[in-house]
Amino acid sequence: MALEIRFPLLQIVGYQNSGKTTLVEKIVKKGKDFGLQIATIKHHGHQSSLEKTPHQAKDSSRHFKAGASATIVEGGGSLQLEAKTSEWTLEKLIQLYAFFENDMILIEGYKSADYPKIVLIKKEEDTELLTSLTNIVAVIAWIPIQTKFTLFHINDKESYLKWIFNFIKSG
Repeated sequence: MALEIRFPLLQIVGYQNSGKTTLVEKIVKKGKDFGLQIATIKHHGHQSSLEKTPHQAKDSSRHFKAGASATIVEGGGSLQLEAKTSEWTLEKLIQLYAFFENDMILIEGYKSADYPKIVLIKKEEDTELLTSLTNIVAVIAWIPIQTKFTLFHINDKESYLKWIFNFIKSG
């Protein structure tokens, strides 16, 4: 079944503790300042803990507190809504959000999905992501690196937030 996307999607990817959730929070807060309804989807890499405590997924709580209109955390076939299915694919989660009025969806994780993505680079060895991932539109790095992609330093918040919202507006 073809997936009709009526709003911009942007992935935020990187290795654990690279700043993904913090970046999503910043984007959601700025979007709220602009009057945008931004929903988030997070892939929870620690499936067993999500299944044990689905309502205590701290990152989705951070997304919601930042102003997200809705949040989903998926891991190991479990959804924060405690729904179960054989598999919660990213496409199913995006379709679920079609019922809400969103201006944008931010996706934290799902590295192998092919939506436009911003890659966070914290350590030199993380740069392998720049050759192994698809549809990279920008990189936010903690360290000096060379890349062919639009590049920002992690501390240059105003510049990368401005770029992100211009990217979203350009469709």
